[in-house]
Amino acid sequence: MISKAEGSVSSFDGDSDEGQNLGKVWATLITRESYLSGLLTLDYSLRKSHSAYPLVAFYTDTVPGWCLNAIQARNIITRRVEHIRPSSEREHDEDPRFADTWTKLAVFSLTEYKRIVLLDSDMLVLRNMDELMELDLDEPALAARGGKASRRVYAAGHACVCNPLKKALPGRLGAGELRLHKTARKPGQGPGLGGSCDLSPLGNINSGLLVINPSEEVFSQIVEYMEEHGSRMIFPDQSVLSELFQGRWVALPYIYNALKTLRKPETHGAIWRKNRVKNVHYILAPKPWEELDENGDWTGTDESHRWWIEENRERIEVERRIEIADGF
Repeated sequence: MISKAEGSVSSFDGDSDEGQNLGKVWATLITRESYLSGLLTLDYSLRKSHSAYPLVAFYTDTVPGWCLNAIQARNIITRRVEHIRPSSEREHDEDPRFADTWTKLAVFSLTEYKRIVLLDSDMLVLRNMDELMELDLDEPALAARGGKASRRVYAAGHACVCNPLKKALPGRLGAGELRLHKTARKPGQGPGLGGSCDLSPLGNINSGLLVINPSEEVFSQIVEYMEEHGSRMIFPDQSVLSELFQGRWVALPYIYNALKTLRKPETHGAIWRKNRVKNVHYILAPKPWEELDENGDWTGTDESHRWWIEENRERIEVERRIEIADGF
């Protein structure tokens, strides 16, 4: 299903990839060119945070060649993956991009890597978070076997169901459950880093950041569950992982997957601490790069978007100095 890795990794100063630990990697999936700016700036922010680990861009055949060339021009490792989706699935009219997220599950099959931390391309790393590469998870054989001994198949942050934009999504939690979410649990509370989560309906994940130890056996279980239940899944990969491994995943503090909506007063603004946040997730539209006009001027107003805009401009200037001037 998956081809071998392509490309190489180096820092912006031209260092080779010798000595890089390719057994543990950051990874992101790109299926369409509209996320190219996000991916390039994500990679830059990881390097700027002095991470010891490279980013691998997993791409599908829907990514045009010029987009792939831009990624490789920045010495980002690229690896082709096949699209994944169940033979029967529901229509994702509320957000067609959800159909692409099935393919994120492919990372569980990539056993040439010992540890993968999967990041969405609409993220911005503010602080080093290499400690996720050392987070204690079940060894693949134990995770595949299941049972009471297996409680740490992967790590992720909780999904926030407050819905501050009042999006009419099917299957949305009712008002009573929303109140429960707000009063009973806030991001970063509970077991936290190193704990496990078995809460329901609050035990759903946001898959923007996933820490995994790849396993062919676990991947087979995921595919089997996806085939059986995919037709009813609202949030494809998130729903599969939340249900199949209920009570068997590590709950990360919100600082590793800080949804931009958490800053809003009506959600969790009271606990947001920018000086602690390590990774911002720009969920929902518009994305920061969609607020740049034809002259490259920012037209948005969200303060968190400004952080991305400034980082992106810095990236472009650094690339200009090393003669990467392809306009991306």
